[in-house]
Amino acid sequence: MVETLHSLANGFAVALSPEVLMYAFVGCLVGTLVGVLPGVGPLGGISLLLPVTYGLDATSALVLLAGIYYGAMYGGSTTSILMRIPGEAASVMTCIDGYAMTQKGRGGAALAIAAVGSFVAGTLSILGLMLLAPPLAEFALRFGPPENFALMVLGLLVLAYMSSGPITRSLSMAALGLLLGMVGMDTMTGLFRFDYGVSELGDGIGIVPVAVGLFGISEILLSAGRDSKAEIRAPRLRELLPTRQEWRASAAPIGRGTVLGFLIGIIPGPGHVISSFVSYSVERRLSRHPERFGHGAIEGVAGPESANNSATSGAFVPMLALGLPSGAVPAIMLAAMMIHGIAPGPLLMQQQPELFWAVIASMYVGNVVLLILNLPFVGIFVNILRIPYSYLYPALLAFATIGVYSVNSSVVDVWMMAVAGLAGYVLRKLDYEIAPIILGLVLAPMIELSFRQSLAMSAGSYSIFFTHPISAFMLLIGLTLLLLGMRSMFTRAAGPGALMGIEPAAGPGQKQP
Repeated sequence: MVETLHSLANGFAVALSPEVLMYAFVGCLVGTLVGVLPGVGPLGGISLLLPVTYGLDATSALVLLAGIYYGAMYGGSTTSILMRIPGEAASVMTCIDGYAMTQKGRGGAALAIAAVGSFVAGTLSILGLMLLAPPLAEFALRFGPPENFALMVLGLLVLAYMSSGPITRSLSMAALGLLLGMVGMDTMTGLFRFDYGVSELGDGIGIVPVAVGLFGISEILLSAGRDSKAEIRAPRLRELLPTRQEWRASAAPIGRGTVLGFLIGIIPGPGHVISSFVSYSVERRLSRHPERFGHGAIEGVAGPESANNSATSGAFVPMLALGLPSGAVPAIMLAAMMIHGIAPGPLLMQQQPELFWAVIASMYVGNVVLLILNLPFVGIFVNILRIPYSYLYPALLAFATIGVYSVNSSVVDVWMMAVAGLAGYVLRKLDYEIAPIILGLVLAPMIELSFRQSLAMSAGSYSIFFTHPISAFMLLIGLTLLLLGMRSMFTRAAGPGALMGIEPAAGPGQKQP
């Protein structure tokens, strides 16, 4: 332990040097701006700025890229909370209650809780990364195709079970997302399917166009159809900060989101997306007043925001300890390490301890920088809402269109966004939850690949999912949740009186049957 603290102190000496500190600040600032822009996200931001790091030393390059990564995780919450436009997929769950708080005049409080939750989760998860990286990374190695398949199926079933409506509705929306995720090139055979001759669909249906359409465009359409508009006024100082009750309500969700995000983040896949969905579902299930979720519950902001930022640090565990990326962004950062002549893997801590601990220390520094950057700007962000709707909504529509188009320079993506917006408008009018569509779309390629790889390993035998203890355990939990959800649905439909054989009483003017 003494040796670890000594190494961390040496890491802070490097991280607090003027040059490295400047790159940490630039990374966090660029990451926040990248997260705010719909469609760009951390992957796009890091990909665009990777060539900039060629002339830097390895430590400065990694600090810059890491700052962009967790800066973008926070930046996506700003437009999610204020405008219901997710900057990227991990911010989808923040839209639900964050935007509802904005409509109640509590957008500033939601932004402040998101900033503080991100800071706390990021700091604690970095502590976990420092202490638990080797054993946790070793456990993650036990996850093969059967375990990954079971984990992702369990994630879908957990979300469906913890949703507020009937489990069949949530599962149907998740199934729709899975179907959309089947479009594009088959990852195992290389054949194109369901693309109908549109070459742009070869890479599949983009997550960002669908997310922006389902949440952002549908919200613009719904707001345009309302007779009365919210009163536009300057926010008072006390409205920009959470109340004492909101701080108390957020404490436990931040803690739970931190743990969930870190543990899910170390497993291969889009951990920051899955963790935010799971955190939201857990908070709604544990709440004494679940009916508040979807209508401005502060827990619905604190939990998911903490989870996706904690998962960002969790993703560094297999990358730094084993040289195994757990997603697309860690894979790019791994490539950056190799470009600079660093051999990632178990020997990194022994061969280049100054680099390892400098990156860890820079994460602490980056979290402080993010807090300093974002809290003072809460009032400025909230003042965006004072813009009249007749100017704001056309600007948002243009902003979303440019952002979605800029990812692949594809008009097809813009059309996807428009179709998703109309579909989201209809589904929300019919009281369907649209968040499971995004999760299904994100998980579809990985679920299919893990499923087919598992069958290839077992020569077509489905028993492989039950002979592997970890996958069998997770599938058993999923089946239990499914049965409990069906039972709960039938219980609500029948009502307590019907279960006891009592007919409902006739209403005024009705005849008793």
